[in-house]
Parts: sequence; C-alpha cells; structure tokens
Amino acid sequence: MVEYIVPKWGYSITDLDPERTAKVAGRELRISPKHAREVCKAIKGMRLEKAKNFLEKVIAKKTPVPYKRYNLKVGHKHGVQKASAGRYPVKTAQTILKLLEGAEANAEFKGLDVENLRIIHASAYPGFKIKRSIERAMGRASARFETLTHVELVLEQTEKSSTEET
Repeated sequence: MVEYIVPKWGYSITDLDPERTAKVAGRELRISPKHAREVCKAIKGMRLEKAKNFLEKVIAKKTPVPYKRYNLKVGHKHGVQKASAGRYPVKTAQTILKLLEGAEANAEFKGLDVENLRIIHASAYPGFKIKRSIERAMGRASARFETLTHVELVLEQTEKSSTEET
C-alpha cells in the first residue's frame, strides 16, 4: 500500500475575525512568482470593485502594473503610479482576478456586504519546482525548472462612510 503525504496548507496571516473576513488561496498555480508578487502589491489595500477594474485594465493592456522589486531591465510605462517601471502581466492578472471572484463568492456566502469589501492581505510566494530536462548537443541534457506559485487573498468588510450612505 502506498501512502501519500498530503500537505496541510495554512495562511500566512493570522488573528482574523471570521465574521468580517473572507479568504481564498490559490496553491501551485502556473504563474510567475515575481509577476504575482508585483500584482499582489499593487492591489493590496484596494476596494474589491476597484481591484477588479484594475486587473481587467491590465488584461486589456490599458493600465500597467508598477514594478518596484523585480524591475531590472523593465521598460518605463506611461501612467504608472508611484514607480516608473511597469509591465502588463496578463496571465497573472487573469489568475488573480479569478481568485478575487472566488473570494467575493466566499464573502457573499458568509453574508458579508460585497460593496464594502477591501483587500487587507494579498501575498504571493514561490511553491514547488517542477524539474525537467532539455536535450543538448552530443547526448547531454540540461536541467530546466518551473516554479509554481502560491497566492493568498483576504477581504475584510469595512464600515460604510457617511458620504456613501447619502
């Protein structure tokens, strides 16, 4: 009999109020960890609708994602806020948009007000590496690795401000 070791995933954020928050995690996603980190940094702190609109504009290549850490040899883009370098990581934005929609569905299921949700935690970090090999000349081979990515998103319900109620 073969026993499989199943990983037990946790969240990197703790001490959350389960009645005011909704969580979602994407594990072992086939997206770039560097792109995912920059997209998560860009949407953290945004309201849910604003973040979804931002990601849709990135997918349409209308608004670039500012790159702050992984910006070596990254071209400057017009309209980047708080940075000069930026890119349009379409595949990553599509994946994170699906995760945001899943978090929205989780919040709706819990009975939270979807209009007043804010992203309080967005993190991306490298996961497992898939090892492959590339054939080379004279019967040799070189290693090729593909790094998978873990993404975590947490939404929190905020109170309505006095300007929004009127």
